[in-house]
Amino acid sequence: MNVEELLQQYADGVINFSGVDLSEANLSGVKLSGANFSQANLSVTNLSGANLSEANLSHAKLNVARLSGVNLTSAILNHSCLNVANLIRADLSRAQLRGASLVRAELIRAELSRADLFQANLNGADLREATLRHADLRHANLTGAMLKGSSLGGANLEMANLNGADLSRADLSSANLRDAELKQVNLAHANLSGADLNGANLRWADLNGANLSWADLSGAKLSGASLVGADLSNANFTNASLVHANLTQAKLIKAEWIGADLSSAILTGAKLYSTSRFGLKTDGLICEWVDLSPDGDRSIIQRFDTEDARDFFNETPPTICIVIDAPLESEAHFALAGAYYHIAQEYKLCQHPPSIEVSRRRTVLTFRVDSDTALLPTACMAILPFRDAVHTQHNIYTMLETIVKEDISPLELKTLQRVQELITLIEQTVAQAQKIRQGKKNLALAAKINFFKVATQTILTNSRGQTVIVHHNPNFGKRFVSAGDHVNFLGDSLDNSAKPTLPALNIVIDFVNTFHYIE
Repeated sequence: MNVEELLQQYADGVINFSGVDLSEANLSGVKLSGANFSQANLSVTNLSGANLSEANLSHAKLNVARLSGVNLTSAILNHSCLNVANLIRADLSRAQLRGASLVRAELIRAELSRADLFQANLNGADLREATLRHADLRHANLTGAMLKGSSLGGANLEMANLNGADLSRADLSSANLRDAELKQVNLAHANLSGADLNGANLRWADLNGANLSWADLSGAKLSGASLVGADLSNANFTNASLVHANLTQAKLIKAEWIGADLSSAILTGAKLYSTSRFGLKTDGLICEWVDLSPDGDRSIIQRFDTEDARDFFNETPPTICIVIDAPLESEAHFALAGAYYHIAQEYKLCQHPPSIEVSRRRTVLTFRVDSDTALLPTACMAILPFRDAVHTQHNIYTMLETIVKEDISPLELKTLQRVQELITLIEQTVAQAQKIRQGKKNLALAAKINFFKVATQTILTNSRGQTVIVHHNPNFGKRFVSAGDHVNFLGDSLDNSAKPTLPALNIVIDFVNTFHYIE
């Protein structure tokens, strides 16, 4: 069949040309929308500017075909061969290309939005400035592909192979790249904000200046990756591998990276405001200084000597542990949530609710704080819903006041000054706590429930793993059996003869001395 016969039959309403051989034919500018060219041989055919929208080209051969500017919207090209084809500025939006072969195909500025490229082979393809928004590229082979400046917003690249691909300045915002292969990929200045990179392999990738804000990189492999000046604010790096990664001057504000491996990584100049430095692997970490200012403007700089950096990043999280001598029940749980909700509205250091562990006899509330200096003031606020609040706050204040009254050697004058600053913070917190108690109905409700009246124990752990019991109610753990053989708590019948005891002074001094302070 020649071109004239084909066009005449199409004009007469024939659309089935399955298996036709039109290799090297000239069909430029023709209209063949909806035609069936499945299993046809169209290799080296000139289809530039043709209209093949909704055409069926499944299993067709289009190798080295000229398809620049072709309209293939909603066309079916499943398992077709388009190797080395010219598809510059082609419109393939919503086209089906499942399992298609586009090895070294030219797709510069092509439109592929919402195209189905599941398991397609795009090895070495040129997709510079192409549009692939919301395209399905799961399990696709994009090894060595050129995607510079391309638009892949919302695209699904789960388990795709992009090793060695050039995605510099590409838009991958909100894209799905879970478990994708991205070794030695060029993502310099790419937009990956909100992207899902969970478990992705980014070893030796170039992410310099990339936007990874709010991206999920949990479990990702970033060994040897370069992230110089990258925006990683609010990103999730939980359990990620960053061995030998270069994070020089990266923006890590409010990033989550507990369990991350930063062995031999470079972190000099990183912006770390409100980023946890706990639970990290930091052997061989290189870091001369970090920026701890809220806006990353270098107004608060923490400088390190050789070993200081490892200590700064390799500490345990400071925690406040309140042990309540009763199991948590539904009514108390509701009141507890309400109480901490209202406290969080007024006191910024209690923004996050505690983790709760409940056993048959006791309830344990654990609060994590961002710094050692926040431990004591926050403990004064965290205990507020409980009857033991006054005793706990008094103990914390008295502990520090006792240190000030002791003889302090000249070597400890700096510690003395810091303790005095802590006393001022605690005085302010206790005054604020009293206002909150008076103004919040949820706290008044809690005061009527037995759970909040029972004995408590408050244990603080600083960033060096040292602990101190700041309050231990003398009735903690005690029970009595009534005539009806019911076990009752001693919450409403406190033994006033037994007064709470303070921890030993040397324990308190050692606990405070080992605080890590930001200079």
